[in-house]
Amino acid sequence: MHSNLDKLCGPTKPLRPEPPDAVEYQGLIRSGMARLADAAKPDLSLESRFDLAYNAAHALSLAALRRRGYRPSQRYIVFQVIPETLGLGPEVWRVLAMCHDLRNRSKYEGDLRIDARVVTDLLSACQKIAKTLATLKSTPP
Repeated sequence: MHSNLDKLCGPTKPLRPEPPDAVEYQGLIRSGMARLADAAKPDLSLESRFDLAYNAAHALSLAALRRRGYRPSQRYIVFQVIPETLGLGPEVWRVLAMCHDLRNRSKYEGDLRIDARVVTDLLSACQKIAKTLATLKSTPP
């Protein structure tokens, strides 16, 4: 039986199968955890904390996807498949979807309107991802 991730694979679809790579996986975890730690520092600006937390969430979500043996062709898909890769629900991926939109508006339109609540919610979602990843084996299957 095919997984929901398999259904997202194909020439015009956002995933392709690719065997997991332990070195890549560990590098993504290290990168994500370092950024998550820095994002929690209250002396940084909200914008910096947002960027760090968003990039931490992306690195950790990508690690979860790569661990399952898939590579994305679109940045956003790593957040959309969190229910499949980590078993986390809408309380995580909805925050990440909103933050992805904020990130894009900032990057492509120069409009970053965030507040402390957004950063707090993003940090919380990212911490849930990190905690869930920590319960898995340290290397991909």
